[in-house]
Order: sequence, then C-alpha cells, then structure tokens
Amino acid sequence: MAENNIDRLKSDLKLNTPARLYVFHGEEAYLRSYYLDRLHKLIVEDFAEAFNFHRFNAGTVSLQGVLDSIEAIPMMAPRSMVQIDDVNFFSLPAEDAAAYAKFFSDIPDYCTVVLVYETVEFKIDRRRKALAEVFDSAVELNFTQPTERELVSWIGRHLKKAGKRITVDDAQYLIHRTGSSMTALLGELDKLSAYVEEETVAREHIDLLVEPVLEAEVFSLTDAVAAGRYETALQVLRTLLQKQEEPVRILGGIGSQMRRLLAARRLLDGGKRQQDLMKLCGIGGYPAQKAMDSAKRLSERFCARAVELCLEADEKLKTSYDEPERVLELLVLELAGESRNG
Repeated sequence: MAENNIDRLKSDLKLNTPARLYVFHGEEAYLRSYYLDRLHKLIVEDFAEAFNFHRFNAGTVSLQGVLDSIEAIPMMAPRSMVQIDDVNFFSLPAEDAAAYAKFFSDIPDYCTVVLVYETVEFKIDRRRKALAEVFDSAVELNFTQPTERELVSWIGRHLKKAGKRITVDDAQYLIHRTGSSMTALLGELDKLSAYVEEETVAREHIDLLVEPVLEAEVFSLTDAVAAGRYETALQVLRTLLQKQEEPVRILGGIGSQMRRLLAARRLLDGGKRQQDLMKLCGIGGYPAQKAMDSAKRLSERFCARAVELCLEADEKLKTSYDEPERVLELLVLELAGESRNG
C-alpha cells in the first residue's frame, strides 16, 4: 500500500538502491518535493545532469522522447532519472497507453522513472489492464498531511537546528494559527528562528510574527462570542472584511466552528472528553481544547440555535437578501443576543 511505501523509499535512499518506477502524489507538497529532491540528488550527479536527467510534462511528453530517455545509457554516472509531471496516462488513446505500459514494465536497471502528480489527480483506471498492472507494481507514495503529533515533532526538530525550542502547547498553537501545511509552517518557522532573540519561541512571538490563516481568525471571532466579548467579535469580523476575505468563506468558517461547539457541548453532556472531539471533527489539540472550554460556558440550546442562525445567514447570502457584509454583522449581533439569553 502507498501509505506504507515511505519506509521503502527511505530504505532505497539510505542503501542507494532506487527502484525503477515511483509514483509521487498527495496533498502534502512539502514532503513530495522534499523526497523528490533527495531522490534526484541520489541518482543524478550535478556535473552530468544535462545528460542523465530528463524531464517531461503534459505539454512536452511524447512516446519517442520518453522511450529515448529511458533507454539512454548514463554518461559518467551509474544511473539516469526520468521525471514526468502531471500526465494522466490512463486518459491517453488506447494505443499510446499500451505503449507506455510496455515502456514502464521494461525499465533498464540503470534508470529510475518518477511520475509526479501535483495538479492532476492520480487514479488508476482498471479498464486499462496492462497500464494498471504496471502502476500496481510501482512504488507509490501518497504524501498526505502528517498528524498533529508528527507536525509537533517536526516543528521541534526544525527549531532545534536553529538553536530554539518550543513547548508542545505552543507548537499546537502555531499549527492552529498557520494551518497544517508543512510548506506554510516552514516559512513561519524560518521567520521565528530569525527574529526571536530568546531561546524559547513563545505564544507572544507567534502572535507578533505569524500571520493567521482565515480559520484561526474566525476561531478568534467565535471564541469572543462564546466569551461574551461581542465588540471584539465585531472588530475581528470587520478586520477580515477589510482584508477582502470572501464573506461566504467567513460564514463557512463561523458555521463550521459553531457546529464544533455544538458537538463539544453534546460530548460534554455525554461525559466525553477533548480526544473525542478531536476524533469526531478531525481537529488538533489546541482548537479542540478551546472548543471544549467554550462549550462549558454555553448551553446546548444556544449552540443548536447558533448553527440554525448560520444556516439562515447562508440562505440570505445565496438569495442576495442584503449586502453580504451586513448579513455577517447581523449574524454576529444575533449570536451575541442568543448568548446573552443563555
């Protein structure tokens, strides 16, 4: 299975025994790029790259070009590498698909072919039997987003290299504020490493230096409503609108958080804990803990009504009931009113 092949790839890299055919795909761009770069450096010597590295995409790929590149004897090096980006071989005419199936099933031991999917979805079409069998035998890597625990460990290792450290709680907060994309996190970690003078990266440094994603800002808005800080909630909303965030995205975020609060309240009523909310909603430790804390102050009636108000606001946005900005402001005021009423 693709999810288990990361160990196979790591072994290939460590032992210098690259496979003949890899398929790289998945939503985590950082990991895909990281391991592709490591594989490239293992196989392709810098001085001979012009001879031993061949790259194609959907606009440049051709049967003869790929065949010539696969069969070309490496020059001044033991191996060559062929990289093909975003080509859906299963959508090609049957004759071409069969030809590629033959090429990929008979790759010389001195060549490694890497099929990379970034903007095109990778999916095996079983109707093309020969091609499907070739892809089944490839080393497939599906680079999915790491778990929160894996990200926390990675953040700690990255900061340690820069002579910094961070607590688990603050690493979770950083993930919440930045999102779980490793590419986005890497940029923020480099910023924190460069500008934080203290040895420990703390929450106040994150607040000062890290630009929050929309979900984190919407979380601040709903958290303010739950805490009875209605002016703060309105100010967060107005700031988001000034940043020209799409009203529909803002509303989507508010609705999502209100559904989490409702789930948290019902879990609390059932004697459940933070881990249950994390599992139910697929969220990290920081937002889960904050949601559980907020839900303790809220009634089940308010949480259910809040979800209804979000649905009503969504209908108003879709039917041009009023200016989108006013619909959102009225929603915050209605939520405030419901909160005051318990």
